[in-house]
Amino acid sequence: MPVQLADLLQRSDVWQGNQLAAPEGGIVSSGFALLDAQLPGGGWPRGVLIELLVASPGGGEVSFLLPALRQLDATAPFAVVAPPAKVHAPAWASHFPLRQLLQVDAKGEEVPWCVELLLGCGALGAVLAWLPSNLGVKALRRLQLAVEGRRTLAFMFRPLSCARNSSPAPYRLAVRGGRVGLQVEIFKRRGPPCEQTLVLPVERPVPWGRLAPHESSPYPRSGTKAHLTVVSK
Repeated sequence: MPVQLADLLQRSDVWQGNQLAAPEGGIVSSGFALLDAQLPGGGWPRGVLIELLVASPGGGEVSFLLPALRQLDATAPFAVVAPPAKVHAPAWASHFPLRQLLQVDAKGEEVPWCVELLLGCGALGAVLAWLPSNLGVKALRRLQLAVEGRRTLAFMFRPLSCARNSSPAPYRLAVRGGRVGLQVEIFKRRGPPCEQTLVLPVERPVPWGRLAPHESSPYPRSGTKAHLTVVSK
C-alpha cells in the first residue's frame, strides 16, 4: 500500500527543517522557560549527546544544569567525569544526596573511554563530562551511539574554540558568563536555526564581573589512570 506523505510527517523520527523535532526518548525541562521554548520538545532530550561549549571552565556551566539534575529520579546516580577542579562535596550536598554522585578522575584518551562506558551502561540519570579539546569526530560519534536509546542526559563540555569544528552531536550550545547572567547561544538543534542569544538568571559562587578573561583552560591533556570516586562529606 502506498505511504502518504502526510502520514510520514507524523512519525516521531521525521521532522521538517522549519520545525522543532520531538525527541523520542523524552525530555527533562532545563528549568528556564526561555530556553525550553527554543529546545525541541521543550527541554533537554534524553538519549542524545548535548555539547556545551564554554569559554572557560567554572563559568557557571554546572549551575546552568542544576535545575534539570534536580528533576532526575533520586535513586538514579549521575557521574561527573574529568572535572576541571576538585568536586566540592558540601556544595553538591546542598542540592543532592551525595550517594547519587560519582566522580571519575581521568585524563587524555581515557576520558572518552570512561564516558562511553558510563553512557552505555544505561543506569545513570545523567553524565557530565569535560572532554579533551582535541577529541575527534569519530570519538564523539561513539559517544552518541553509546547514549542512543538510553534515558540518560549526556552533557559534554568542550572549549568554545571547538565551535568551528564539525560534530555529530545533535545539540550544540555555547555558554558564556556575563555580568547579568549566563549567555546561551544555540548553534545546533533538530530544527531551524536559533538567531537569538538567551540570557538566563544563573547563579554562581563568585560575581560574574570577577571572571578573568585570560583564564587558562585546565582541560586534561596527558594520559593517566582513571579513578572512580563516590563523593562523601
